[in-house]
Amino acid sequence: MSIPFFTSILISVILALVAIAFYTLIERKFLGYFHLRKGPNKVGLIGIPQPFADAIKLFVKEQARPTPSNQLPFLLAPTMGLILAIIIWIIYPHSHQSFYLQFRVLYFLCVSRINVYTTFMAGWRSNSKYALLGALRGVAQTISYEVRMSLILLSALVILITIDFTKIYIFSWTILIFMPLATIWFITNLAETNRTPFDFAEGESELVSGFNVEYRRGLFALIFMAEYINILVIRLFTRLIFLRTLPLISDIVLIAQTVALAALFVWIRATYPRIRYDHLINLTWKRFLPFSLAILIICPSLILLLWYSAGWTDNSDDVNYGIYSLCLTRELVNSTWLLIKR
Repeated sequence: MSIPFFTSILISVILALVAIAFYTLIERKFLGYFHLRKGPNKVGLIGIPQPFADAIKLFVKEQARPTPSNQLPFLLAPTMGLILAIIIWIIYPHSHQSFYLQFRVLYFLCVSRINVYTTFMAGWRSNSKYALLGALRGVAQTISYEVRMSLILLSALVILITIDFTKIYIFSWTILIFMPLATIWFITNLAETNRTPFDFAEGESELVSGFNVEYRRGLFALIFMAEYINILVIRLFTRLIFLRTLPLISDIVLIAQTVALAALFVWIRATYPRIRYDHLINLTWKRFLPFSLAILIICPSLILLLWYSAGWTDNSDDVNYGIYSLCLTRELVNSTWLLIKR
C-alpha cells in the first residue's frame, strides 16, 4: 500500500507526538512502582489521559517571558529543538514508506548535531546567569559525547558495510565486536540525551533547572517534547544498528523492541544517582575516546583478515594493511594506558 509523501510525513509526526505522550506515562508509572508508590492513576481510566491533561494545562496557560531576554531567539530555541527532533523521526523505516532515503545514517548525524545550538541559544538568549551556566555545561557535555557517538557509529557502519537502515543485518561473527560497541553506545546515548546519571544540563540541585530555567508553560513543554522524541529516536536507531540479527518481521515487533530499550532509560533513572561533572568529562575523553579510536582502527583490519581467511580476497596488500592497523592499535592502547595511569 502506497501512501502520499506529505501524508506519510504527517502521520509519522502525529504518531511521534502520541508516542512521547504515552512514553512519559510509562516513565511515571515505572518510577512510581520502582519507588514503591503509585504513579498517575486519577485522570480517566488508570491515568491513561494524564499526558494529554498535562499538555493542555501547559499550553492554555499564559505565556510569560522574562523581560531582559531577547524575545525572538528566546522563542525560536525550543521551537527549533522540537522541529529538529521531528524531522529526524521521518526517516523511521516502517513498512509503508512513501519515499526512499539511501543515506539515512548521514541524515541522522547531520540533523542531530544541530541540536546543540538550540541548547546554547536557549540559555544564552534568556539573559540569565543560571541559564547560561546550564547551557555551557550542556553544550560541553553534548559536544564531548557527540565525538564518541560518531566514532562508534562509524565503526559499526564499517563492519556492516552500509549506511542504509533497511540493509543493516548483524551476522554471527560480528556479535563479539558489537557487544562493546553497543555498551559504549548506550552509555553515550544517556549523556547525549541528558538522562540520569548524566543529566547535568538540567541538574536542578546545582543549576536551578539548567538552561531552561526561564522557560515556562508551553515553551517548556516544547523542550520537554523534543527531549523525549530524541530518546525514542535514539532507541529506535539502536535497535536497527546494533540488535538487528534478523530481517524486519513487522512494525509491531520493531516498536515493542524499541519500547523495551526505552524502558531501560527509566530503569537507570530510578537506580543510579547523578555522578560528578569531572567524572563525566574524564569518562568520555580518557576512556571512551581511546577505546572508540582503537575499535575504529581494528574493525577494517579484522574485516580484511576475515575476508582473506575466507578466500574472498587474494590481495596481500590488504592483509599487510590489516596487520599494520593491529600494530597501530596496540601502540594506541599502550600510550592511552600510560596517559590514564598518569
